[in-house]
Amino acid sequence: MKVKIFDEENEKDLEESVNNFLDGLEKEVVDIKYQVSCAMLGEEQIYCFSAMIVYY
Repeated sequence: MKVKIFDEENEKDLEESVNNFLDGLEKEVVDIKYQVSCAMLGEEQIYCFSAMIVYY
């Protein structure tokens, strides 16, 4: 079993990265976990969109 981690600044970049990975994957996907986190840096809001793909 293997995992692949993706971390992007916006959801569209994450979607593109995950889709590109899955298009070239010739393995069985077991699960995909998705997470969004948000932090404040001064007055700036920072988002982190991440996904973990578990596959054989």
